[in-house]
Amino acid sequence: MKTAFGHLGYCTNIHGGEAWADHFHNIRAHVPAVKKRLSPGAPFGIGLRIANSASEDLLQGNELRAFQEWLQQEDCYVFTLNGFPYGGFHGTVVKDAVHAPDWTTRERVAYTKRLADILAVLLPEGLDGGISTSPLSYKPWHPTAVARKEAMVIATAHLLEVILHLVGIKASTGRSIHIDLEPEPGGLIETGAEFIHWYETVLLPEGTTTLAREVGFSAEAADAAIREHLQLCFDICHYAVGFEDVEAAIAELEAKRIRVGKIQVSAALRAPLPDEPAARMNVIDAFRAFDEPTYLHQVVALTKEGARIYYDDLPAALADAGRTDTREWRAHFHVPLFVDDYGLLRSTRPEIKTVLALQQQRPFTAHLEVETYTWDVSPEAMKLPLTESIARELEWVNGLMKAPHLSTSNTNV
Repeated sequence: MKTAFGHLGYCTNIHGGEAWADHFHNIRAHVPAVKKRLSPGAPFGIGLRIANSASEDLLQGNELRAFQEWLQQEDCYVFTLNGFPYGGFHGTVVKDAVHAPDWTTRERVAYTKRLADILAVLLPEGLDGGISTSPLSYKPWHPTAVARKEAMVIATAHLLEVILHLVGIKASTGRSIHIDLEPEPGGLIETGAEFIHWYETVLLPEGTTTLAREVGFSAEAADAAIREHLQLCFDICHYAVGFEDVEAAIAELEAKRIRVGKIQVSAALRAPLPDEPAARMNVIDAFRAFDEPTYLHQVVALTKEGARIYYDDLPAALADAGRTDTREWRAHFHVPLFVDDYGLLRSTRPEIKTVLALQQQRPFTAHLEVETYTWDVSPEAMKLPLTESIARELEWVNGLMKAPHLSTSNTNV
């Protein structure tokens, strides 16, 4: 839905199914009810997740037109796509396979081009559209510096091929679509700082050469096209898990003229680790309750000296729980936005409030997407009927954004 601070929707990766028929079934089952509660008298925006197989289905026969007609009938619109998970995302073990196929493969290129073609049809007139995607690859798959550099070079070339496709879409349709790359703990691009370094030292130089060669762009035109078509997906949960200063990160992006394609509004788990052994183990056991076999739940530990220790998944952190030099854990487990207190654990809601306060003061993106996809693997006490959960999260964000008192000076609650 359109708000004073951007288009707000929820990401349909919350729903299962990989074929378009499954996607569409779940959209029809939940979206109208959420719209009725949140936006009864105005168009309702959807952050659409389209799996690879669904993207192929949607371009067959009359499927895309039928979906357009449904959107018009229900007074809904699509403004952003989630193109990160390529295949199975519910009801199966996902873990590091969420990154596969990565940006070193032709499969990822073809999939993302299909998503762009679909979005170019669905996007309302006058709106730009975004497609969030993986951070090139999964860092543990490339264990040496040489391997990581090689993967980054290949992935960048493939992304530039998609950027050329987006340049062509804009030339033929007038629609501006951007790929929104999503840094994530464990990703080949893991942090905001790594994203900026790659953007400035790899993407822009390689892109300037590529766009000059392929479409005859000047250096200035190439720079503008890259900045338009390759932006950042600012997943608040990911920044918070890595103990990144979200206010400083946004300021640096602005200073370097790197655009934020969308904010993914999401929360992770956090807790200080007491020095007293029994109290410390109680906190560790509280994290253990969130150890489930479907998704990656990366953990970043902050040491007493201020260093960060990265664990690929929660079991690795639990296995190292005996070390006493760490003072806080943060775990990549998306928890409900409307709850902050999980007993001995809390959520990273303060970072959400800081980011939304900055968006309220001076909007730096047009797209906001709530992304809590872990309802089916969450502890029983957290579960509510799905439509109710979606609506409550959107209401919480919308209410927060409307609050006249929201500011970065009072976000630590």
